[in-house]
Amino acid sequence: MARLTGTRPVATRRWGCAAAFLLLLFTVQAAQKADFSGDSTAATINHSLTLLQRLQELLQNGNGSDSVLRVRSAASDEPKVFHTHQLLLSLQSEVFESLLRNQSVVTLYEPPETAALFEKFIRYLYCGGVSILLHQAIPMHQLASKYRVWGLQRGVAEYMRTHLASESSQGHVVGWYHYAVRVGDAALQESCLQFLAWNLSAVLGSAEWGSVSVELLLLLLERSDLVLHSELELYTAVEGWLSRRQPEAPVAERVLRAIRYPMIAPSQLFRLQAQSAVLAQHRAAVQDLLFQAFQFHAASPLHFAKYFDVNCSMFLPRNYLAPSWGSQWVITNPARDDRSTSFQTQLGPSSHDAGKRVTWNVLFSPRWLPVSLRPVYSDSVAGAIQPVRIEDGRPRLVITPAMSSPDFAGVTFQKTVLVGVRQQGRVLVKHAYSFHQSSDEAADFLVQADLQKRTSEYLIDNSLHLHIIIKPVYHSLIKVKK
Repeated sequence: MARLTGTRPVATRRWGCAAAFLLLLFTVQAAQKADFSGDSTAATINHSLTLLQRLQELLQNGNGSDSVLRVRSAASDEPKVFHTHQLLLSLQSEVFESLLRNQSVVTLYEPPETAALFEKFIRYLYCGGVSILLHQAIPMHQLASKYRVWGLQRGVAEYMRTHLASESSQGHVVGWYHYAVRVGDAALQESCLQFLAWNLSAVLGSAEWGSVSVELLLLLLERSDLVLHSELELYTAVEGWLSRRQPEAPVAERVLRAIRYPMIAPSQLFRLQAQSAVLAQHRAAVQDLLFQAFQFHAASPLHFAKYFDVNCSMFLPRNYLAPSWGSQWVITNPARDDRSTSFQTQLGPSSHDAGKRVTWNVLFSPRWLPVSLRPVYSDSVAGAIQPVRIEDGRPRLVITPAMSSPDFAGVTFQKTVLVGVRQQGRVLVKHAYSFHQSSDEAADFLVQADLQKRTSEYLIDNSLHLHIIIKPVYHSLIKVKK
């Protein structure tokens, strides 16, 4: 919102100042084009830093100012006054171009959080650069959007996408997600959602869990790629959220019905029924799911699948970090040579399979070569072998069962490999690769990673941190009507 508070004849000063600015810009541009067709005497004379310094001085001292911005906020009785230059503001913002077209003094009204950053915002318009902190990202993005400074808007959005892992006292990813929804930034929204899904255990124990909206909570509960210790951990966090937020009964029941109760052991389900106040309050809404979960644990999965649809999310495990679902594997100096390991998982989440184990063998190769790149003899030069460079290879991870068993009937295995990285001092999940029993490996595993460099973002202290998860998926062999 802008209000005209006064005008003055400034045409001569305005265009004189504009001419000076343009002359400086033209001088720098001309100097940067000093390379004359390969002439060995050509050189580039670059005084752009001096120009930026002079532009900063113009803003600080108000020299040659031809316009005034008065920024008012409810947080202060006195407006902040900025002596500015119409040309520079108009070059960056079409909103300022329109506001300053027929007036030289403009009053702007800003909320306290954006008014506090207005000086930084104006400095960006003069110098093309600004430094911000986590808590300043949203108000700076609001200013850039309001005044249509598209370069700054894109820059702040990129800053937010690349600083999701940054540690803050109150957390920020949930707030950024809600803001992205409000402004319609689909890319930022998806980045926040993926980060929350892959690092949910860290979020569940943080202050920002209580600020999760109903819509965001339901979106998270729908996902099978949530990374957390167990389904019981998720239920405990959801119970705490419901106790604090006290939503209406239909919302609470919808949330509780999104918990995958068959993934919780019967002993834990009995304890929840006896001790959970939230479950007691909404028992009628989830009684059918609890009964089905007990049936699932009591019968053999193959027999259960004859009478119930097991091809739904309720019977699909999430990415659980508990030892019965997989194993962590830290590979030191991963670029050095091939490695192998083995581990065991429970055959399935059903208590009927509690005593059954599956052994898995894992092979890691840092420089596996596709068939098309492997050395072959050439006909053109007898005995010659095509040269192969180390960098032609790519990392490969192969996961195979060490055994076969009749117990595997009705069960397929989805394999998920989590890659942990250190970001802003914390170890977080950067990538998740999933592939099914029909394949022993993920085709795109670490395809963009450079494991040769000790400073690779995929390495922690020159080690590759993996967590391999085996997710048993039940399916019906014989369908019998109920």
